[in-house]
Amino acid sequence: MFAQEPSVVLLLLLVCPSPTQVMASSLLDMTAWSPGNSSPTAKDCLQVETRAGGLTVHCSGLRLMKVPLGLSNQTVCLFLNKNLLSSLPPNSFSTLLQLHELDLSNNQLSTLEPGCFYGLANSLRLLDLSSNRLSTLDPEVFGGLQVQVNFTHNPWHCDCSMQMSVSLMDLEASSVERVVCQTSDIPNAGTVGLPLVLLVEDWDLCQSVRRTTDVLTLVTMFLWFFMLISYLIYYIRQNEVFANQHFEYIKFLENREPFSPIEFLKNL
Repeated sequence: MFAQEPSVVLLLLLVCPSPTQVMASSLLDMTAWSPGNSSPTAKDCLQVETRAGGLTVHCSGLRLMKVPLGLSNQTVCLFLNKNLLSSLPPNSFSTLLQLHELDLSNNQLSTLEPGCFYGLANSLRLLDLSSNRLSTLDPEVFGGLQVQVNFTHNPWHCDCSMQMSVSLMDLEASSVERVVCQTSDIPNAGTVGLPLVLLVEDWDLCQSVRRTTDVLTLVTMFLWFFMLISYLIYYIRQNEVFANQHFEYIKFLENREPFSPIEFLKNL
């Protein structure tokens, strides 16, 4: 009977889940989203309850262009791999305070905006950003995170911001030597194709930035000193003019005849 009516088997599987996992979305939910829908929701994903009571949410391969709305705050693992995400705006996961693992691999991410991982500092431990289109990183993106990251298979441009960002996190051990610089700020053709960890060992990618900062500081100090000297010269010259005018007035008073009230009355 079951062989003739597969819908009955599916119904029994949904009504009688295994002791360790509970299916929290139906097959109808899995097909509810299409690439034309700009606002996918959590119902478009497969949600599985873990033994500890949290949720593992699978949104893989749904061609999502945005992070789904309405994800449960009980989510501990979120798989958004194999989609069409191109950027992560601020507060993309701010409600997922228990999120431990986040898989964003095999997307089209080229931009991670500061604040996109806001709210995950105390929970997130695993982050997969492999196989995307990331070329640079803003250190503010990973501020406060204590996370192990997979950065492999991205067209990295190794510069000071990249060096500072990587120093804030723990690269996944198996991927450290596979974070390769396709381009860099160092004018040396030998750096192309070199792993970032080796490049940082031999070069300081922030050295040119520090030199520029030092030059700007010196120029600013010189301009400030020049303005101070110019003001002092102007102040001294103005006082000299005032002193000369005062001196001339005193000489005028000294050379003037004494005032006589009688002569004054006669003139009247």
